[in-house]
Amino acid sequence: MNLQTDSQNINLKPGLYIVSTPIGNLEDITLRALDVLQKSDYILCEDTRVSKRLLSRYKISSKLISNHKFNEKKNIKKIIDILKKNKTVSLISDAGTPIISDPGNIIINECINNNINLIPIPGPSSPIAALSVSGFADKYFFYGFFPESNSEIKKNFDILSKIDVSIVFFISARKFNRSVDILKKYFLDRKILICKEMTKYYEEFFRLDISQLEKENISLKGEITLVISGKKSSKNISNKLNESDKIKIRQLIKKLSIREIVDLIKDVRNISKKEIYNYCLSIKNEK
Repeated sequence: MNLQTDSQNINLKPGLYIVSTPIGNLEDITLRALDVLQKSDYILCEDTRVSKRLLSRYKISSKLISNHKFNEKKNIKKIIDILKKNKTVSLISDAGTPIISDPGNIIINECINNNINLIPIPGPSSPIAALSVSGFADKYFFYGFFPESNSEIKKNFDILSKIDVSIVFFISARKFNRSVDILKKYFLDRKILICKEMTKYYEEFFRLDISQLEKENISLKGEITLVISGKKSSKNISNKLNESDKIKIRQLIKKLSIREIVDLIKDVRNISKKEIYNYCLSIKNEK
């Protein structure tokens, strides 16, 4: 493969450049990204206030156009007209690789329909960064933002819980604390990596078995990235509780927490944690 390194002396071809920007640390931007942004006639920004911090840092003075989920449809004709005049336009998001759970797909498809050049400028991506330090299988499914409604959670998680790959979510800290029981219900036998403030000075990574999760036992804020491991091997594990197990659980449910019961039964009987947890939950819901 021949590597091209002297981009400074090359004129950009006209079209829409999809430029990745830092996910936290402003130094995590490529030289090529800086060159493209500097040479762009216009830069489409999700939030111009956020983008100006990055652009000012690197003395980039290209014209900015606000382009977010509330105005991207309205912007389409204006942007396509600019691109048809053989201008160079860059699209950036507030952080990371554009389009990935961010606005922009509408303009991408309009460019395709109008035979306008689309050029990706690769760089930072929080799902890939999180996966790279997870220690989980490299086969993965990127879901994006955690589902909002209970019906959406049930519909999607019934499927996701059966897929034996790593799964990546974006989620707010506040919503994470409300979703602990959901994660336990569908992914109890798996591990989780919780990524907070990635690439920033105060970044933290929390590694737990999902069965160990408790509400508000981790200090989180802002938007976080979750990576859930693939399924543990179910070899030699019975998926069913017998009547004796169920009687014992009913006797313990008033004395112990669900987590304690899961650990106790699992130590004695080779049964899936998820099966034990769901039965405990069903008893709790009878009340």
